[in-house]
Amino acid sequence: MASGAEIERARAGDTRALARLITLVENASPRVRSLIKDLLPGTGRARVIGLTGAPGVGKSTVTGALVGALRAAGASRVAVLAVDPSSPFSGGALLGDRIRMQEHATDDQVYIRSMASRGHLGGLAAATPQAIRVLDAAGYELIIIETVGVGQAEVAIASLADSVVVLLAPGMGDAVQAAKAGILEVADLFVVNKADKPDSHQVVRDLRNMLALAERPAGAWKPPIVATVAMNGTRDEGIGELVSRLDAHWAWLNETGELSRRRRMRAREEITALAFAALRQRLSTSGVDALASRVAEGTLDPFAAADELIAEHVR
Repeated sequence: MASGAEIERARAGDTRALARLITLVENASPRVRSLIKDLLPGTGRARVIGLTGAPGVGKSTVTGALVGALRAAGASRVAVLAVDPSSPFSGGALLGDRIRMQEHATDDQVYIRSMASRGHLGGLAAATPQAIRVLDAAGYELIIIETVGVGQAEVAIASLADSVVVLLAPGMGDAVQAAKAGILEVADLFVVNKADKPDSHQVVRDLRNMLALAERPAGAWKPPIVATVAMNGTRDEGIGELVSRLDAHWAWLNETGELSRRRRMRAREEITALAFAALRQRLSTSGVDALASRVAEGTLDPFAAADELIAEHVR
């Protein structure tokens, strides 16, 4: 069972204790179930913001600028989960995001953690939902998730964040092509970064045209478009407006009940994923091979084989 003292140290601001708890989650330790159960009463208060977009649009730089602006605006504790590609050699995160956010290294109210995706689809580490819980219970009021840029599968961020920010940049392909990739459909806010480039206005126009064509029910949120120039703290234009738009979306979520609906959907997705993972693990040690041989030999059809598995393992 997770040490109660360790949990209390994390809540008191001990980043080493916090790091140990997240490592337990990331490594799928047998202690995770008891840890999450112990932490559960202290969760549900954190606001979760997701940043996503193609590689090269400046997600890490915008994230760093956003953290600084949120702290300046009064956020007491801010955490960043930066989901990096896994190293092909060690399986660990490449840590590029932490390198680009060193400006916050001396702020003890900012916690930055890189997590390896380890090949997990959707641009998110499989342990991310539990890591969010740990940070929430530790008292971080704002949690920013920055995802690996992996294209269409990146829509997975929508199942974890209260507000989803999709970043685009000039020269990365036009916005219409990005929309076809599917990631724009999940956006609550659009950020056109590197807006000092001459063709940035075309990206903004393309986005506005697409938003004008979209059908929305009455009272639905219309995603705003924010132009930014984030330059590692030397020049951060538009970041203040981004914070303001995020606050407006947070207010809308609470006023309309959408926040509760999204969090129920988040819980549903998490439960389903855990159930499927447990079932797959059980199936891997069962008589699947015998059934597969019968299907390959043509003596059993795959539907009947699946029915047999379900009957055996799902009560």
